[in-house]
Amino acid sequence: MADSGADAFRSADSVLRARSLALVGASERGRWPAQIVGALREHGFPGKLYLVNPRQSTVFGEKAYPSLRDLPEAVDHAMIIVPATAVTDVLEDAAARGIRSATIYAGGVGDGEDPASQARGAWVREFLRRSPMRLAGPNCMGAHSFREKLFAYPNPELAALDPGPVGCVFQSGGTLQFFMKTGASRGLRFSYGISSGNEIDLDLADYVNFLVDDEHTRLIVLFVEGIRRPRAFMNAAARALACGKPILALKTGATARSREAAQSHTGAIAGDYQAFQAMCDRYGIVHCVNLDDIVETTLAFQSTRRPRGPRIGFVTTSGGTVDMLYDYVESEGATLASFSPETDRNLRPYMQDEIKPRNPLDVGIPSTLKAAADLCSIVAADEGVDMLAWAGQLPGRRTKTWEDTTPLRDMLATTDKPVLGFARMTYQVSAEGQVLQDAVGFPFLQGLQPTLRAMNALWFHAARQGREPRRPEPAKPTGITPETLHAKLASYGIHAPRSEQAASPEAAAEAAARIGFPVALKIRSPDILHKTESGGVALDLRDTQAVRAAAQQMLTRAGDARIEGFDVQQMVTGGIEAIVGARDDALYGPMLLVGSGGILVELLDDAKLAMLPLEQNEVEGMISDLKLARLLAGYRGRPAADHAALSEAALALGRFFLDHRAEIADIEINPLVVREAGAGVIALDIRVLWR
Repeated sequence: MADSGADAFRSADSVLRARSLALVGASERGRWPAQIVGALREHGFPGKLYLVNPRQSTVFGEKAYPSLRDLPEAVDHAMIIVPATAVTDVLEDAAARGIRSATIYAGGVGDGEDPASQARGAWVREFLRRSPMRLAGPNCMGAHSFREKLFAYPNPELAALDPGPVGCVFQSGGTLQFFMKTGASRGLRFSYGISSGNEIDLDLADYVNFLVDDEHTRLIVLFVEGIRRPRAFMNAAARALACGKPILALKTGATARSREAAQSHTGAIAGDYQAFQAMCDRYGIVHCVNLDDIVETTLAFQSTRRPRGPRIGFVTTSGGTVDMLYDYVESEGATLASFSPETDRNLRPYMQDEIKPRNPLDVGIPSTLKAAADLCSIVAADEGVDMLAWAGQLPGRRTKTWEDTTPLRDMLATTDKPVLGFARMTYQVSAEGQVLQDAVGFPFLQGLQPTLRAMNALWFHAARQGREPRRPEPAKPTGITPETLHAKLASYGIHAPRSEQAASPEAAAEAAARIGFPVALKIRSPDILHKTESGGVALDLRDTQAVRAAAQQMLTRAGDARIEGFDVQQMVTGGIEAIVGARDDALYGPMLLVGSGGILVELLDDAKLAMLPLEQNEVEGMISDLKLARLLAGYRGRPAADHAALSEAALALGRFFLDHRAEIADIEINPLVVREAGAGVIALDIRVLWR
């Protein structure tokens, strides 16, 4: 029977390590069956292969069986390449014959809006509840298992590749073959290439878990359209992080917004894509921005070396490269190493008299690989350098300069730091170039920004490798209510101005007199999210008449919206406006958001999202990555603001939310006014979505 636990891993072993196969839909006229059978034969699949075709007695020169029920023995895996309308009957045959698993290649089995497709999907899910079989797909292109010589993906060119350490799981079967082909032309070698399709049974979590356990896979690459079982996926990612297997991921949907976007600014900013990025940060998953980047980054990770820090030492051949590197180092947030005095002394004999050695190093084009290797050795020996990048490009053919690669290999042997070559632009790598790359022993990347992102990724993962990601404790009821909210927040160190709630314009005027003028007035309505844009906020009201008039005007503007009354609040002026919020993401769990606040919160797009729980240094890191940090530091002559108080308030809100999320689904403070250094913060507007 299928696993009952929603987060349990399901074994992909019989799919990817099958010792016997059946191909249902075998036909000389079918391109996919012909390519699969051809690859299995050509590369020597060691197990038995049975062909199934109810209309022919022989296919590809071998006996064909009418159905899976007629096979002389049960096989590990059936490749089902038939129209969607025939899938259910074939699965019944497979179950009756005791077959362990199957791949459904056809679409139209649970995907799309077609009622017939949805009915087939429902049938398959019910089938899985009563059957021990494991299913791959539907709507996929199968998988390549290179060491097992099990080539169930219709691409003979890929089947000819030598096996290697990179395991790939792509939810897009077509994208998988283009990535693998391009990567192979650059020197990548694969253990598995898996097209997971619509994942009606086996999914990303199951495949990642399989690759974590595979002794030959050292690196996992994912193309993600959606994660069906987030907790199981995070469990698999945690296992990968603990055992030192990097996961590189590219996710589509950067512009998609969460379904809850209309409920709060926090929800609007923290869409599915941003939450995925926060999950990647917590679980040490390297998040790549495009397919080109993931090729370069995979190349960098295919080497087993990892840095001890983020500092990069560059040996380049061009002043133009140096100039561009300065720009890109800043935009990509990379770290340039500072050369030590000893490194300066050792480099001077290679420099023109008037030029001082500095990083990035421009020494012109070296006359020999020995000269280049000597320079690289000097920079790599610097204790302040964690990674070395040499501006070297693979030649199209073995030239006199590249006749002997021993100097570069010897240089590599003098250090345990990551070393890579890089080119300013992309170029085609020849077969001879691949041979030279293997001979040198380190990868050659292409493009300055992709190179920097790949090197940043090496440090990102190295800094997290071996950790056990922190996870929140289960939510427990605490009995908090709207009436006790402000007092409870104050106990966590989050204070609001003096305020009262009022049911009518007259009551609002009386409350303002008790608080003391000037005051701010805000309408309370579950139907009005953006109070400022809706005319639901009035500031600097200086007498009861002004309060009464403003409240009456808000009621008029509100129209048919449900009105719960008004908030009357002590007027606070000055300071820098920030937003802090916490919410339960539907996929990944509790999250904290920090960013620039006030009316520009979404316009500025200056916010960071992270998974809870968090430590103080992590919250400070979030803030330091924001444009807001420049304002807090005292932008253009303004006094510095209380950066520490903002950090403490954000951390406190995270703790508050974790403690009370059984009753609270979303809490947002916008604006949280950050006053001058030492003066603290004050929460002007607190919005809560109660469960």
